[in-house]
Amino acid sequence: MRAVVVGAGSWGTAVAALIAAKEPVVLWARRSGLADAINATRENPDYLEGMRLPENVTATSNLEAAVDAVDVVVMGVPSHGYREVLGHIAALVEPQLPVVSLAKGIEQSTLMRMTEVTLDVLSGHDPENVGVLTGPNLAREVMAGQPAASVVAMRDGATAQQLQGLFMSPTFRVYTNRDVIGCEAAGALKNVMAIAAGMAHGLGFGDNTTATLLTRALAELTRLGVAMGGNPLTFSGLAGMGDLIATCMSAQSRNHRVGFGLGQGRSLDDVISEMNMVAEGVKSTRGVLALAARHHIEMPIAEQVGRVLYEGAAPADAVSRLMGRDAKSELEGIA
Repeated sequence: MRAVVVGAGSWGTAVAALIAAKEPVVLWARRSGLADAINATRENPDYLEGMRLPENVTATSNLEAAVDAVDVVVMGVPSHGYREVLGHIAALVEPQLPVVSLAKGIEQSTLMRMTEVTLDVLSGHDPENVGVLTGPNLAREVMAGQPAASVVAMRDGATAQQLQGLFMSPTFRVYTNRDVIGCEAAGALKNVMAIAAGMAHGLGFGDNTTATLLTRALAELTRLGVAMGGNPLTFSGLAGMGDLIATCMSAQSRNHRVGFGLGQGRSLDDVISEMNMVAEGVKSTRGVLALAARHHIEMPIAEQVGRVLYEGAAPADAVSRLMGRDAKSELEGIA
């Protein structure tokens, strides 16, 4: 399958490298300087410095040329720019062409998931061939060949199996799942929880706190994800629990780094100014809370993250509010 990866961030670049193990791949970068640097040095100096790319990854800043005569479009653009970039190539994407999103976010103005944005932009596109690649996938570890796994979610089973073969490698195991809603929702919702985990670590709390937070975070994202139409089992798999653990535990996680800085008492603007990559959870938290309100789902951890991000609440106060909530059954609202 001839593939293009639209977006040369850390994960888009890593996915291009995975595909290049089997097929030549085009990697689109917004800036011509970055595309030139990738082609000249075989590295992405802005996002994955020191990680060598295969020779058959060709970078370009010409978006229309990048998507010409491809068999699959992989969208590695952050949620806030996804619609705009896809709109530029809408006329070139045939209705049956598989479109795979790597973005783990929610469009703020519409509360759409990225597959929904895809179908909104690509009028008449086959919804069976629009899906996501998601899981506990930290780009540097995948590029280094450390064992990892992911899920390609698409309603068309045959296409999902083709993509499974395209992405899979000896060190990157890929599973299929037809639950696009659940897989995609889990990826977006866990970013909010990663900010909460980072705040807990920044405050100096230990393993008991982390285990408590991850367990209750999984309950929250499962409640909302199921209300959105996802399969409950999806949230105990790689797209749910797996991604939640990786993002909440790793210092490589952008969302964790934001939370950690906030927990140390730094301002949000100060933390973000040091990052050259997007922390989706900073924007997605507002959308997640709006979705929770739409579906009448209680999400106390997400609510407190929102208070810290948007209202200037202190992380320590957020913890106190969570710990001071009324006692209840552990399974309440889950079954």
